[in-house]
Amino acid sequence: MAIYRYLVCMVLFLALMQIPAANEWAYWYRDAILSGEVWRILTGNLTHTNYWHLLMNSLALIMIVYTYQELVRPLKFSLLIAAISIVIGVAHLATGDYALAGLSGTLHGLLAWCAIQDIRECPKDSDSENHRKRRQFGWIVLIGLGIKIGYELLHGGNSVTADLINAQVAVDAHAIGALTGVIIGILPPPWHGGNSPRKK
Repeated sequence: MAIYRYLVCMVLFLALMQIPAANEWAYWYRDAILSGEVWRILTGNLTHTNYWHLLMNSLALIMIVYTYQELVRPLKFSLLIAAISIVIGVAHLATGDYALAGLSGTLHGLLAWCAIQDIRECPKDSDSENHRKRRQFGWIVLIGLGIKIGYELLHGGNSVTADLINAQVAVDAHAIGALTGVIIGILPPPWHGGNSPRKK
């Protein structure tokens, strides 16, 4: 499947999850999960509070997939999204929050995973300029992600974003997602990306 078709399918799926009946069925509600509706652990990450929320996360997904398109294999990337979402959904039960929505935590995990691939797939002793640039880019992304999450944990999420999405920014989900992406990224095959010819 071409990367663009994959993106269209993903964004359309997220949009369909905004249909009220689907959104209510899928939303992450603590009480519903503890009552046995365990699918919400995964599907809650695929719902959004409003269309601004959906738009922001869809654009972020498009940018990640486009930037790292050589790493994207539709089945593996979909499994990665599911794995990170499930970890976030389970871990969020420990936060005390009643509800959770949005793909942003999973997106932080995807970005962390992609950065790890840039770092681990380029030999440290390589003389290739492309390898050096990829490795440097991976470290920049990973460090930048860590700084962003650290700031959010200390000071809370962006107030403008919170106003747009009509909810508090789930900074815990961002941290959990990023940590999960790093852990999965350092696991042995099939979870690493394989050699890719991406140039910077």
